Amino acid sequence: MTMHIEFSGAAREVTGSCHILRVGKRTVLLDCGLFQGKRSESREKNARMPVPVEEIDAIVLSHAHIDHAGRLPYLVAQGYKGTIWATNATRDLCAIMLADSAHIQEKDSEYLARHRNEFVEPLYRIEDATRTLEYMVGMPYNKWFDVTDGVRAQFVEAGHILGSASVVLELREGETFKRLIFSGDVGRAGLPIIRDPAPPTGGADVIICESTYGNRDHESVDGAREHLARVVRDTAARGGRVLIPAFAVGRTQELVYDLHQLRREGRIPEIPIFIDSPLATDATAVFAMHPETYDQSEALVRRTSNLFGFPMVKFTREVEESKKLNSLHGPMVIIAASGMAESGRILHHLRHGAADPRNTILIVGFQAEHTLGRRIVERRPELKVFGDPVPLNAQVEVLLGYSAHADRTELREWLHHVRSGGEASGRGRPHVLLVHGEPEAQDAFAVRLQEDGFRADIPEPGDRIPI
Repeated sequence: MTMHIEFSGAAREVTGSCHILRVGKRTVLLDCGLFQGKRSESREKNARMPVPVEEIDAIVLSHAHIDHAGRLPYLVAQGYKGTIWATNATRDLCAIMLADSAHIQEKDSEYLARHRNEFVEPLYRIEDATRTLEYMVGMPYNKWFDVTDGVRAQFVEAGHILGSASVVLELREGETFKRLIFSGDVGRAGLPIIRDPAPPTGGADVIICESTYGNRDHESVDGAREHLARVVRDTAARGGRVLIPAFAVGRTQELVYDLHQLRREGRIPEIPIFIDSPLATDATAVFAMHPETYDQSEALVRRTSNLFGFPMVKFTREVEESKKLNSLHGPMVIIAASGMAESGRILHHLRHGAADPRNTILIVGFQAEHTLGRRIVERRPELKVFGDPVPLNAQVEVLLGYSAHADRTELREWLHHVRSGGEASGRGRPHVLLVHGEPEAQDAFAVRLQEDGFRADIPEPGDRIPI
């Protein structure tokens, strides 16, 4: 097989995105993300190299989320010195997100050594994250660039988070020419701030496609906005807090944007909104640096240049500021990382607030198996926070209209666009390989795609599939 893909991460699971593209003697990684979930299992997976570092000629990164980019500093620490290709906004986000990931690992290592007499070496350190940026090259959307010999690529808008891209790759080996599309994470039309997904044109021989929500549809984006307004109104009327575990990049900015809009429209009361995350604060600054990625069809984008700054919003960077929030009285909204409630300041707010029936825990995105966020969604009667039991008496609301992932209908439409765009070139019958999804979602989506006339398969970890 002179051209094939080897599946390493996000095969039959959601996290750890990493696909190994082989073209002749060249090796290109598509993403290299962290595995998340059970800590002992994740630690073992993350320390396992996807491929010997000396074999990697280049890396193409779809976006900055840690489950797609989080192992890049580990490769650099192991000696990788090749190019990491990304969009300009992705590079800027990685500057803060990879450093934050390294900081968390270092602090976790210190905690385990101090409290459990257990030494766990961080996967990488802040200096490794900093050095990773030296190898990242930012590219604009819709411009071809040479990845390595025989491989060229182009980023197109994925509509998932700031800077996110689907990747079109053209592969040449001798007389053989193939076209591969890697979806990255496909977003939703109508989400705040960033542009809608733009399915690649020209068709493909193979599509590596995410399938996170392959077995369900979301509520509409407009419905999600009204749901958000109702949760804030009802919780404020009880005198409670809305506690939102949210990814610091993307979800937090979308929520702030919509809360801004809802307040302008008089649909929520004037209560404090705290963004309790240094990373979210820094990420919001990166968003402000890239107005060229905004969706100019949105009224608020056209009306104000300060999307994220309005009187109700307060950004808390220092630890002491965060601690003081627990002593405040009255209704408020607190948005804090992490998105799956596995680490970060949201844990402190859950420890203090999950037992209070006046409060609402608002879940606004996918929660992977074995995470605290999943246990909240399942409404377990008791949560473990910092190892201590906490009764779950707060209201739990799940609001998937804000999901940054396309649902099954939107993914099908995206794939149909790609397929129809390849009919003129003879690349209208692509082989679809489903990744980045739990088995139940993938199995259901594969059946639906086969009914649509696609050849759809689900690779297992370690599978090698020809292009």
